[in-house]
Amino acid sequence: MRQARRTRRSALVSTVCAGVLMGGAGLTGCGGGGEDPDAGTNGVGKLSAAKIQIKTRQAAKGAAAVRLSGTVVSKGQTYKLDMRLKGSGGEGSVTSKGGTFQLLRVGEHLYLKADSGFWAHEDKTEGKAGGAAGDRSAAAKLNGKFVKVPAGDPSYQQLSGFTDKDLMLDGTLALHGKLSKGERSESGTQHVIKIAGDEGAGGTLDVSLEGKPYPVRLQRAGGAGTLRLSEWGKEFVLEEPGKDETVDYGKQLPTQ
Repeated sequence: MRQARRTRRSALVSTVCAGVLMGGAGLTGCGGGGEDPDAGTNGVGKLSAAKIQIKTRQAAKGAAAVRLSGTVVSKGQTYKLDMRLKGSGGEGSVTSKGGTFQLLRVGEHLYLKADSGFWAHEDKTEGKAGGAAGDRSAAAKLNGKFVKVPAGDPSYQQLSGFTDKDLMLDGTLALHGKLSKGERSESGTQHVIKIAGDEGAGGTLDVSLEGKPYPVRLQRAGGAGTLRLSEWGKEFVLEEPGKDETVDYGKQLPTQ
């Protein structure tokens, strides 16, 4: 009888462990110690930090689309981003200096949308009479409209950079200094391996151990922000706004 119970118990444990391992999560209690920590993963955890970086860059560049969210500090300015990007453009929101605006780029056409408060604030920052009747009227006309940013406008290059997948990824995936590999851990719901530049001072990058080795979280060097990267390869549609939604200022945006 005891032997039968032991046999049934062993069979049950084996069944449970097999189910867990097939689900991609290993438990040290299943089958004893010494399991391969990379069993059920994409295998990049076995590689050197430099090779992991190469693999993650290849995966990122090969993805059709990505979502970037978090903060970026550039030239003393902090930007809060939530952008969806792909080869033909991107869309999303940027918050800076307490104001939030929407960006949309379809091919070479770039649009900016914000409320009247944003445009009035822009005038005030340059010492203009943002509260004057004329300025309030101009800001009201721009409220909630897509303002087409002329290609020759000084702000075009800066703003379009936020909608450029390759450009954003080149900056996002950069780690500075000697690369090192950290421990396996979890980032949100994903199992990841961490790589770092200059022992973390040059930035850290969490790379997924599940499926393709996509980067999932970046801590930028020098406290220059933290970004999460998600929705890899998730397609979305970019459409030009309708004429009734658009204001075209011609060669240059309103002076800011």
